[in-house]
Amino acid sequence: MFTGIIEAVGVVKALTPTGGDIRAHIKTGSLDLTDVKLGDSIAVNGVCLTVVELTSDGFDADVSRETLTRSAFVNLKIGSRVNLEKALMPTSRLGGHLVSGHVDGVGEVISREDNARAVQFKIRAPKTLARYIAIKGSITVDGTSLTVNAVNGNEFELTIIPHTLQGTIMETYRSGSLVNLEIDLIARYLERLLLGDKAGEVNNGAITEHFLAEHGFMR
Repeated sequence: MFTGIIEAVGVVKALTPTGGDIRAHIKTGSLDLTDVKLGDSIAVNGVCLTVVELTSDGFDADVSRETLTRSAFVNLKIGSRVNLEKALMPTSRLGGHLVSGHVDGVGEVISREDNARAVQFKIRAPKTLARYIAIKGSITVDGTSLTVNAVNGNEFELTIIPHTLQGTIMETYRSGSLVNLEIDLIARYLERLLLGDKAGEVNNGAITEHFLAEHGFMR
């Protein structure tokens, strides 16, 4: 588990094809690795990766086909800057929100505008994720815990303060940038709970207006 509070910005130093997937070497910069051991988790742009080797300047992690398919990790190149966060400890402050490091989909930055000293971003999410994104709710963008300020269909807006811009890779975002999205855990599990016994049915799909009406949630 993570909090979505980025601890450092690292750099992709190597991407090595290995048996059908890849092994990534991440240079971690200012991230303190003294308490990290083999098998620990580190979120890289919001993707929970397992440390398989520690090096003098960072760590190696294997990136599966599943991760490459579901995330924007496939678009990273040698030299790409990445957000880094070590796994949450029981004594850590929960400064953001609970983040699993499991990417739900890839979004696209469609606009960027200055807003006083902050920057306003508009991001288009996959339509399948739109129902989980709510005004003043939490969303994780490339591993960063953020508050949704406005929603229009499958597009949502974020207002990013200077501190966040300087401490993450968000300063590099431009129109067309692809970003990893993770919806709020509560929204994900609430949907399953509302399905009740139907959650055990094969291909039951997501909650629909018909389902809500049938079970008295709509009139």
